[in-house]
Amino acid sequence: MPKDTTAASLSATEAARKIRDGELTSEELVQSCLERIAELEDAIGAWTHLDKDYALAQARAAQDRRQAGESLGPLHGVPVAIKDIFDTHDMPTENGTVLHAGRQPKSDSTVVSLLRQAGAIIMGKTVTTELAVLHPGKTANPHDLKRTPGGSSSGSAAAVASFMVPLATGSQTNGSMIRPASFCGVYGFKPSHGLISRHGVLLQSRFLDQIGVFARSLEDIALMAEVLIAHDPQDPDTRPHAAPRMVKTAAGEPPMPPRLAFAATPAWDEFADGDTKEAFPELLQHLGIGADSLNLGPAFEQIYGWHKTVMGADQAMNYRREYERGKDKLSPTLVDAIEQGQKVLAVDYNEAMATRDGLNRLLSEIFDTYDAILTPAAAGQAPLGLETTGNPVFCTPWTFCGVPAISLPLLEGSDGLPMGVQLVGPRGDDARLLRTARWLIEAVSGEAAL
Repeated sequence: MPKDTTAASLSATEAARKIRDGELTSEELVQSCLERIAELEDAIGAWTHLDKDYALAQARAAQDRRQAGESLGPLHGVPVAIKDIFDTHDMPTENGTVLHAGRQPKSDSTVVSLLRQAGAIIMGKTVTTELAVLHPGKTANPHDLKRTPGGSSSGSAAAVASFMVPLATGSQTNGSMIRPASFCGVYGFKPSHGLISRHGVLLQSRFLDQIGVFARSLEDIALMAEVLIAHDPQDPDTRPHAAPRMVKTAAGEPPMPPRLAFAATPAWDEFADGDTKEAFPELLQHLGIGADSLNLGPAFEQIYGWHKTVMGADQAMNYRREYERGKDKLSPTLVDAIEQGQKVLAVDYNEAMATRDGLNRLLSEIFDTYDAILTPAAAGQAPLGLETTGNPVFCTPWTFCGVPAISLPLLEGSDGLPMGVQLVGPRGDDARLLRTARWLIEAVSGEAAL
């Protein structure tokens, strides 16, 4: 993938500052991103809807507001890609399925509304897997076009990795943020469950769906997350809270070096590939005594079955209309998942749901001692083939428990492809997790992360 040295290569934080200071116009930035897209889109296939004229019109309107002396939001003039499961009133939202082809929402999702309020340019809609599950779309990995970019947030991760945009939205019900970030070599942040509103976003599972962000720097992750974290009465799982200080906290120095625990998770022996099993011991050795090995206990061995039970039953319920009206137009993979979900017994579903509080209590005890858990973001490098999105098994425990997780592009596999390091933090303490992530980046690279 050719590198970019134009305005499109700027981080969101840098671009916002330059626009605010008059060193760059939003139109120049958007035009640079459009040129990058024109150069690479045929090969990568990150977008499902892109209106160049409309993107430039938004950019010119942003310039007009600045010239008029209006108050500027933290993302003023900065282009953002939107995963095609987030409703947009001015663009189609088709959820990765022909059953929703041409679907035009009447209003924005809360996430898109908050981005507009922050001054962002809604660049277009990025490819998602079919109904945000497993069946892949057209997107290829920017680092190797023969490999998957991951899923379900395929287009968003690929667009950020290839410098088409500095920021993108994503979502995760199992591993749909962390895995694509790892495969594409970008930062991917999945905040605590209920921290970012899901109103106007495709519903797969109320108890598992979590909204996240992609960027090429930790500072940009903090900036975009701070914009999006807000109470929304339209999402029953968000709660009123003080305005987050993600950027300031992430940039701050921890009072003492964070203590990390390495958790191989029960998936390690069966699913971690050779690159992962070689890279992580070296990483731990580099970190020295700051990282300890952690046994999560027998309860976490069952978490994969509990997650499958909840997700399967919720898919069967929330995608029942698509199944009943258009089963023949769904992939065999999704049809099978829905039909398996239809067989879930209420007693099994309720039992699975009842385990979450106990699991989070176990994690709380761990986080009384450790600042964060360090673990693989994926089994290894992006797999070959565009018919797969990779295995989400290293993301499942943290999604099920609803704790915050971030993938950091710190490792490289034997084929020279990126491999993410996943950091997991206490539920609700997302800003501190980003601060710990900054410390880890600097400990590994020896360079300032912000």
